[in-house]
Amino acid sequence: MQYRRATIKGGTYFFTLVTYKRQRLLCLPTNVCLLKNVFRYVMHQHPFIIDAFVLLPDHLHCIWTLPQGDRNFSIRWRLIKSYFSRQCITPSQENLSTSRQNKKERGIWQRRFWEHLIRDEIDFKNHLEYIHYNPVKHGLVKAPKDWEYSSFHRSVRQGTYDITWGAGQEIVYDSDIAKE
Repeated sequence: MQYRRATIKGGTYFFTLVTYKRQRLLCLPTNVCLLKNVFRYVMHQHPFIIDAFVLLPDHLHCIWTLPQGDRNFSIRWRLIKSYFSRQCITPSQENLSTSRQNKKERGIWQRRFWEHLIRDEIDFKNHLEYIHYNPVKHGLVKAPKDWEYSSFHRSVRQGTYDITWGAGQEIVYDSDIAKE
């Protein structure tokens, strides 16, 4: 079966990327800095807008808007994953599968990523909230304002949220909002 991705030139997309075997390596300070630099570098070569972002220890979610006339998010992710993988700090390499060792892969990321074409403003809002509430959902913090690796504070500055949004409440999302 051929896997097909929904692509629209200039579209806005929600993405989920997960580390290989759910390794908890993304929030190590050195890797956070590296990932920021890798994103900047790729954005310079292949522009896009990051509308929302959250980095968790073993996965990330984000919403991107591509330039008009451009629908190639795959090249951007390939470059981000590749550049990051070559330089990141990892746990012991002992747990890599034989097939990945044979291909000289470092086993940092799952091979594929999840993407969803944002359909409208309601869909955008639902995915934005999902991203910002995700650290709470995973029990990492009690409120979105307490998670450092998120675009939540930018959204507060822009007036999208009050700083107390998502604190002291459980937010439940439809199962079609995101895949982890």
